[in-house]
Amino acid sequence: MYEEIVSGLTAFIGKSPTAFHAIANIGDILKKHGYQRIYEGEKWEIKPGGKYYVTRNDSSIIALNIGNRLGDYCFKIAASHSDSPTFKIKENAEIQVNEKYMKLNTEGYGGMLCASWFDRPLSVAGRAVVRKGAGYEARLLNIDKDLLLIPNMAIHMNRDVNNGYAYNKQVDMLPLFGGSECRKGDFKKLIAREMNVEAESIYGMDLYLYNRMKPAVWGAKNEYVSCPQLDDLQCAYTSLQGFLRGTDDCAVNVFACFDNEEVGSGTKQGAASTFLYDTLYRTNLCLKKEEEEFFRAASKGFMLSCDNAHGVHPNHPDKTDVGNCVYLNEGIVVKSHAGQKYTSDAMSISVFRGICEEAKVPLQFFANRSDMAGGSTLGNIAMSQVSMNSIDIGLAQLAMHSAYETAGVMDSYYMIRAIGHFFDSRIETFPVQSDKWSRV
Repeated sequence: MYEEIVSGLTAFIGKSPTAFHAIANIGDILKKHGYQRIYEGEKWEIKPGGKYYVTRNDSSIIALNIGNRLGDYCFKIAASHSDSPTFKIKENAEIQVNEKYMKLNTEGYGGMLCASWFDRPLSVAGRAVVRKGAGYEARLLNIDKDLLLIPNMAIHMNRDVNNGYAYNKQVDMLPLFGGSECRKGDFKKLIAREMNVEAESIYGMDLYLYNRMKPAVWGAKNEYVSCPQLDDLQCAYTSLQGFLRGTDDCAVNVFACFDNEEVGSGTKQGAASTFLYDTLYRTNLCLKKEEEEFFRAASKGFMLSCDNAHGVHPNHPDKTDVGNCVYLNEGIVVKSHAGQKYTSDAMSISVFRGICEEAKVPLQFFANRSDMAGGSTLGNIAMSQVSMNSIDIGLAQLAMHSAYETAGVMDSYYMIRAIGHFFDSRIETFPVQSDKWSRV
């Protein structure tokens, strides 16, 4: 069972080199399960018992499974993100070096571990916008070949590199594209050939580097899986699979996957945008519900904010909290933070702990060392637009934000099982002053 899930996960990641591809692949999976695509710019027809999904910018997606008995209903949401740290190719990308090399000009997207990007096969993927008559058409692009490499500098030329080196993204991190035969314009011509269009018809490009290394299952007992983009496509894939397995006639079950979490979420398609609010509010209207019922449904709702967590590093166990530290293959991680970087609190932890107990899924708890700054995620950002009870969860991994990350083979199964049970369960949370909550 674990092997089948890991195989599905790595196949999904292999087909999702960018957020655009991840969302297209999620859309294809939803279609196969009977979900109908709707568009923000068109009139919505949403009915009880229906299944729908909508995208924004082709890099974020929200899916809706509408219950059949929506009296005093609520929203149940599992949210993740589609993006990962990488390098974006600049508009005027080609840089010649002594007429012997051609490299590409890039800039960092998110907080990556730069050293992990050296000396490995890379390629280019994303989207390009093509002029068609008076209009424009966005097309996905993935150059499926070993195309680029960022060469390390030999230790003879950088003797102190093993004593600590500050990588300069404008100097050290530019990928080599070709040799002396390359000329300006060759990169765009390559893109045009891949898309079977003329170079002059390409009016815009959002292109990124991605790591070509294949996934590997390894370890003494084959207990680990390594591949690119586990943060956060592991949560995106497993929360989607859990969403597809669960149903609740008295709720609107929601799967959400947002772009741009790695750069703060402050975009029209990020968790800080109105995308979630707009979708839920319009759904309420289409169901012939009053505005008052929308606010009640949100107030009684519950969101799982799903983003991976730092596992204890075998060589640096001192970097994690002495008691609230987590390990690969030991279950779902609940993340808490006194400064509210995470949404988890006593109420939401209690509800989710009960769900996991019923699903027979192990839980572990993570908090940062009190003398070290941690990261943040999309939960509180999304809740600034649509407020409800929420918990931050994830799966333990090593080398977060590396070009090649590692997780446990069992944990994806745990996440799918727990989220499926979450979407199957009747959950109603009430304001704190009412001093009660219930689950059926």
